Amino acid sequence: MTATETPVSAAPEISTAQRRAARRASAWTAIAWGAALPVAIVLIWQALSSAGVIDSQLFPAPSDVAADFWELSANGILLENFLVSLWRATVGLLIGASLGLVLGIAVGFSRFAEKTVDPTLQMLRTVPLIAVTPLFILWFGFGEVSKVVLIATGAFFPMYVNTFLGVRGVDQKLFDVAKVAEYSRWDQIRLLIVPGALPNILLGLRLSVGMAWLVLVVAELTGAQSGIGYLIQDARSLLNTPTVMVGVFVFAAVGKLSDSLVRLLERRMLGWRDSYAGV
Repeated sequence: MTATETPVSAAPEISTAQRRAARRASAWTAIAWGAALPVAIVLIWQALSSAGVIDSQLFPAPSDVAADFWELSANGILLENFLVSLWRATVGLLIGASLGLVLGIAVGFSRFAEKTVDPTLQMLRTVPLIAVTPLFILWFGFGEVSKVVLIATGAFFPMYVNTFLGVRGVDQKLFDVAKVAEYSRWDQIRLLIVPGALPNILLGLRLSVGMAWLVLVVAELTGAQSGIGYLIQDARSLLNTPTVMVGVFVFAAVGKLSDSLVRLLERRMLGWRDSYAGV
């Protein structure tokens, strides 16, 4: 090195521990920003209730809702009903989303299947679930089967539609290359279609999760003897508004948690994408 040259210092490498710490800090910052609005609403709600501006019978104060939540948790009623609802939503989601994924890939891959199967499915998709609920009860009774079938039906269509769109969104050039490479149909599905349609598939899963919890409420408000929806219905008949609010908040919290888990899975599986993240 000559006298006129100046040494160039290497940029300091970021260790794995530092990256993990940065990710944790970013996650907690996101949680804090996300919780800011709900916390502000609860504080304003409590202040208006304490001042007597809001009718506590129709809109109980957060402190009353919290006290009822604690009581239901302490005697085990809330956990017992929540586990029943969780089982129904999980089984219905697994059945509906799995069928939607398989049919979405099959119909998207085959033009013949699109012509024969898709019109019927699109017609059924437009039928409101609330309209077929009495039929499901008539066919399967008031037991678990009718509720699981109803939830599966609700979870099926978001997954099916998004998977179909994802398959049709795969670049045609990839299939041209696959023909030259003599890929089998299974290899095309495994190596081209599923990876290419993965963003849409995960979006479909996210929508299916939300729909499963939404339909669960309908299923449990009609003839159920357990579950969070039943707890809400029973409290409503007794004009126990705090318990109704507890049930609503449980659905909201679990729905948000489920959505966050799917988004985490999406970030892990689609971390290679360099997509726009907002300003």
